Amino acid sequence: MKLAVAAAVVLCLSACGGAKQSAPPPTLSPSVASSLAAQSDAVASALAAGDSCRASTLAQRLQRQTIGAINSGRVAPALQEQLSSAVNQLVVRVHCVPPPAPAPAKKEHRHGKRKEHGKKHEGDE
Repeated sequence: MKLAVAAAVVLCLSACGGAKQSAPPPTLSPSVASSLAAQSDAVASALAAGDSCRASTLAQRLQRQTIGAINSGRVAPALQEQLSSAVNQLVVRVHCVPPPAPAPAKKEHRHGKRKEHGKKHEGDE
């Protein structure tokens, strides 16, 4: 899962390569790219530590920050769909699985002699 997170971030935060283009490829500002990459790394770290609930919370925060960056115009239009799609997929894939609840404490039973009232035993009379 950590590899998938890292791949999604690299894919989204880098400019599209491949065919030669006359115009420079769209980019993200260094501050936006750095912030989103750091948040993505935090998600990956939480997953690596086995803390899926924290990873889920961080992924949702990353999603909100991504939407905010897009809405404020800090993400080039050519990257918006790819970036938001990758972040949304991350949120969907990271599930909070709470640790199992501790076993309930065993109640101690007192093992004492019970008195039997009203019963007559053989030979009693």
